[in-house]
This record gives sequence, C-alpha cells and structure tokens, in this order.
Amino acid sequence: MKKRINLQYMILTTVAIIATAVMFTAVFYNIIKNETLTDLSNYTDVLVSSDAWGIVSNPESIDDKNVTANYCGEIRITLVNDKGVALLDTEVDAYSMENHKERPEIMQAFNEGKGKAIRKSKTVQKDALYYAVLLDNGCVLRASKEVSNMTSLLISSLPVTGALCVVLFMICGVFSHFLTKSIVEPIEFLARNMDAPESVKVYKELVPFVTTIRRQHEDIMKNANMRQEFTANVSHELKTPLTSISGYSELIENGMATGEDITRFAGEIHKSSKRLLTLINDIIRISELDATSIDESFEKVNLYDVAKSCVEMLSLNAEKNNINVSVTGEDVYVSANAQMMEELIYNLCDNAIRYNNDGGKVDVIVKHYEKNGKEGSMVQVSDNGIGISKENQERIFERFYRVDKSRSKSTGGTGLGLAIVKHIIAKHPDAHIELESEEGKGTTIRVIFC
Repeated sequence: MKKRINLQYMILTTVAIIATAVMFTAVFYNIIKNETLTDLSNYTDVLVSSDAWGIVSNPESIDDKNVTANYCGEIRITLVNDKGVALLDTEVDAYSMENHKERPEIMQAFNEGKGKAIRKSKTVQKDALYYAVLLDNGCVLRASKEVSNMTSLLISSLPVTGALCVVLFMICGVFSHFLTKSIVEPIEFLARNMDAPESVKVYKELVPFVTTIRRQHEDIMKNANMRQEFTANVSHELKTPLTSISGYSELIENGMATGEDITRFAGEIHKSSKRLLTLINDIIRISELDATSIDESFEKVNLYDVAKSCVEMLSLNAEKNNINVSVTGEDVYVSANAQMMEELIYNLCDNAIRYNNDGGKVDVIVKHYEKNGKEGSMVQVSDNGIGISKENQERIFERFYRVDKSRSKSTGGTGLGLAIVKHIIAKHPDAHIELESEEGKGTTIRVIFC
C-alpha cells in the first residue's frame, strides 16, 4: 500500500513539475516576445523621430538601398513605399526584394497604422518577429528581429530550469515519503493492535474507517466468544443424556438389571434419547439460522392460522401437563417466512406449557395492533406459570439459559427455544419482541409486526 500511494504521489508530482515547467516556458516566451515588440516599437519611433537616412522627409531620394547592418545591430530595418516596393533594407539588396504589400504586418500597418506578426521571412528564410508603422509620407517602416535570438535565450535557461525541476522532484519525493507514512501508519498500528483499537490515534478523515473496524472487531470477538460458549454448552448438554443412556445400557448389558428394572431402564434410555434428538434438532436449527442470510423467502402468512396449527400440535403435550391452551383473535396477514413463523409461535407456546403450574393456562391471542399512531399485527402468548424474575428477564433469550434448570430438564427443555425465537425475529426487520413477567404470576410475550 505504501509503495502504491508513494508511486501515485510521485507520478502526480512529475506531472505537476512538467506542467509547471511548460507553463513557465510559455509565460517566459510570451514576456520575451512582448519585450521584443516593445523594443522594436521604441526603435522604430527613434528612427522616425530622428529621420534617419531621410526616410520621412524624402524617402525617394535614398541612394544607398543597402544601409550597413552594423548600424542597426541585430534589428533588421525595411522601408516600403505605398505600392509595397522596398526602398531600403539593412540585410538584403532592396532591388532584389519582392513586393511587400501582401506581407501581414505591412497590410495591417496600411490599414490600422501599426502592424505586427511572427512568421518565416520569404526573403531571408528565417523565423522573425515583425513590427511595422505607417509614416506620414505614406511609406511603411518595418523593424524585425530573428526568433532564433529569443529561442536561444530560452535554451540557455533550460539547464537552470532542469536543475530546478530535479531539486523540486527530490523535495517532493521526501515529502511524499513522510506524507505516505503519516497516512498509512495509523492503519498499520491498528492492524498490530486489533485488541486495543481505542488506543489508535488517527486523523479525523480516518475516524469513520477506524470506528467501523473497531465495531467489526468487537462483533467478531463477541461472536467468537459466543461460539466458544455455545460449543462448551452443547458439549455439556449432550453429555448428560449420553451419560444416562450409556449407564443404563451398561447395566442391562452386564445383567445387573432384571425384571421391572429392565423396563424402567429402557424407559430412561428412551427418555434420554428423545431429549438428545430434540437437543440435536434445536442445535442444528439455531446453527442454520446463524448461517443463513437475512434474504429469506417471504410470503403472505396468516398468523391466526399458524397459531391454531401450533396449539393443535401441542394439545397432547398440554393435556399431559394438565395445562389448558386456547387461541383467540382474527385473521392477520404479515409478510414473513411461513416456516419460521410456525417455529416462533410453536416455541413460545411450548415454553409457556413447560414453565407452567399444574392446572395452569396458556392464552394465545392474534390481532391487529395499534399504538402511538402506528398500526401493525401482534401475536401474544400469555401464561400464569412460574414467571421470570427481573434479573433473569434480560438473559432468557440466551442459548441454554434456563430460569429453573431442574424443571427444564424434567420437562425435556433444551434451553434453545427462546434463542431460536430471537434469531427468527432478527430475520424479520419489521418485527420486534416485548416481554412482561412477574415471578410467581406468569409471563406474557408479544411479537409485534409494524
């Protein structure tokens, strides 16, 4: 990551330096061009004001058509009459020159009084900068300077410009290294200290990222602890019925049980195996709920029909425990997973039957729900059983947590029923659960869909 960020910074630096150098050269060239035009203009004004060679008072009387070039230095002077015929030139024989009336700077001077251009001279075959001015006698006086002189000035500045670019590149390289390090260092520190992410000091732009990592790390650690605890609890829960089965079967195998003992031991083996199968089924189901995504197949489900079906399935079990189970309400439809809704209501009713008193009752109510202006649907399961103390109410949805362990084992409870309910609620974003209970008086659990 460091190399990639550093490389990107260096590429950006290189592009920026090259762009700056090009812009600097363009600006410098433009400044030189403007200064050269100003010099040509000033030079022309001096020639006109001093009437050098009589170009203003009597241009046609000029005998020497070739004025010495040394007199003018690097500047070429040309005088053209109103017909475009060259009368004077400091570098070329004026008689041999073409008609200049079509030259851009000459045409502009005739039309506007002044003219300028940068072009290749047809006479001397060199690129030059031209400045022309219209005189009072109708002639045009033109001054020019080769562009090569300007170019050579720019070329002479290239070593300095190149050296400056190299220095800037090196400085930017150093800054890029430290900047990359400052960006990556908090992330690397976080990677090395995942167990203490709160100790990581980061700049404000990285706070959301670190917060997300911290939250995910906490969730991972929490889930890991839960799975470890779950594995330990599963091992413990499976050990009890297996020990019972192993012990009773060993007594029978060794001939230590006779007559009525064999029948009783077989009943205990059957009871433990049944509890073992129930436990395994619940473990498998809760693992499936953990593994599957939230995008389950939802459909239109009638909660009242599901509730009646669950009560019918549990009627025999209720009779054995001398519990009266009733279901009332109305047809209520929700968007949900049908199998999960059946498991949810079944587990709530089964739990209410298991933790009830002899001769107790369980009331299942399905109806439309309205509270604080919000409308929805509700499934409510109430019992007048043993109830749940305040300190236990927050933990009853945990896996293998039992309020009364002796009662749970005697009735065949696995301690996973309400944990499955909690997982099912989590799979339905529109649902939430409410609990009301008082020790010794009973429990009411509501599942509300909004």
